[in-house]
Amino acid sequence: MTREPVTAGGSERYAPVPPSHVSDGIVVPPTLGTLETARASSVLRDLALLTKPRITVIVVATCAAGMAIAPVRIAGSVALLAVLGTTLIVASANALNMWWERDTDGLMTRTRERPLPAGRLAPDVALFFGLALGASSIPMLMAVNGVTAALGAFALVTYVLAYTPLKRHTSLALWVGAVPGAMPPLMGWTSATGSLFGALAGVGSGASAGGGVRGSPLGGLLLFSFLFAWQLPHFNAIALFRADDYARAGLKVVAVERGVRAAKWQIAGYAALLVLVSLGLAAARVAGLAFEVSALTLGALFLVLAGYGLRAKAGTGWAKGVFGYSIVYLTVLLAVLVVDRSGS
Repeated sequence: MTREPVTAGGSERYAPVPPSHVSDGIVVPPTLGTLETARASSVLRDLALLTKPRITVIVVATCAAGMAIAPVRIAGSVALLAVLGTTLIVASANALNMWWERDTDGLMTRTRERPLPAGRLAPDVALFFGLALGASSIPMLMAVNGVTAALGAFALVTYVLAYTPLKRHTSLALWVGAVPGAMPPLMGWTSATGSLFGALAGVGSGASAGGGVRGSPLGGLLLFSFLFAWQLPHFNAIALFRADDYARAGLKVVAVERGVRAAKWQIAGYAALLVLVSLGLAAARVAGLAFEVSALTLGALFLVLAGYGLRAKAGTGWAKGVFGYSIVYLTVLLAVLVVDRSGS
């Protein structure tokens, strides 16, 4: 496949061009239609990458978990609107974050091949795309209920206008970013209940009380707290094994601001906080015995792994291990929570 020059973001880059093919011994160049199809496919692929699809899928799964543990049952049509709206608002936040950080991304090894720093998309296209996603998400969430729409709008604004610029100034930006990152499960909860406190709100918009109210009225806030706490060791681990990248880009993380030792202690402390919050879900009877046993077992392993990092010889490999385990931990516990939710 050959490459043809295109201009994006003020610099000349190269986009793939379909190869010529041979027919009856004659080399036939690609047609204009073929070229346009290839360009359109490339643009669509890059627009999809702006949304950070893998992260978006995980986040939307937490929204579904919030619906599942709600004390009232949500109608299928409302659930679909809530999931679509949440997907669009998360995709919007990710796209606008990439637009804002396009120069920074160009300085980091792991992000310099993203569509904007690589010059495959013009910044104006990314900005319009991100804004369009956000604008289309709000009416969907409003059709669910006002509380869910307000939470989504708050999460979008906080992530883009607070967390993203703060990353250049303080490592405390992680705490700010963890708020919108933990919002989708609470949005799932309010989609079903219409309130932060489900049992107090009665039956939410589009919900059914068939089978009676179940679970705890604090389930949504507790799940929000769980996702908030989970992000702290998870992203500190990433920042630890990517410390050189963050330093080169001028982004403030604990490993860069205060050193590796401080980052390790924070991971250990945040892991302990995470285990306590997870047990709070069981104590509040959001879920049953299977979740409690899983939270204790997986939490104990997390604490052992985090504690091992306090040893001087624990380095990049250990930090990658914490990152990987945190994903397994979250996935398994959410699955058990949904299956073992109280009153199911």
